[in-house]
Amino acid sequence: MDAHASHAAEIDKHVRGYVVVFITLLTMTALTVMVSYLHLETHEAIAVALTIATFKASLVGLFFMHLISERQVIVLVLALTFTFALVLLALPILTNLDPIAIRPR
Repeated sequence: MDAHASHAAEIDKHVRGYVVVFITLLTMTALTVMVSYLHLETHEAIAVALTIATFKASLVGLFFMHLISERQVIVLVLALTFTFALVLLALPILTNLDPIAIRPR
């Protein structure tokens, strides 16, 4: 009976983790809605929304897709993907800061 009790405790531990992640996802969704009412500039709103979405996607991948317990290769691939996502987010900012302006004729 002791093995059964430890198995039940292990299941309860996993369920609590899923509930915490679910509540965090709900909170982040509410935060996304709240940020949409701040009337930020377009590029700022997109950057904030994508940051929140990246965090939420990471939670889903790590916990619901069980990537948190995968080998190091998976973690390196995720890190590389995250790095490319940051580069893609930075490209519009860099083009916006370009000092060369196109003048209308």
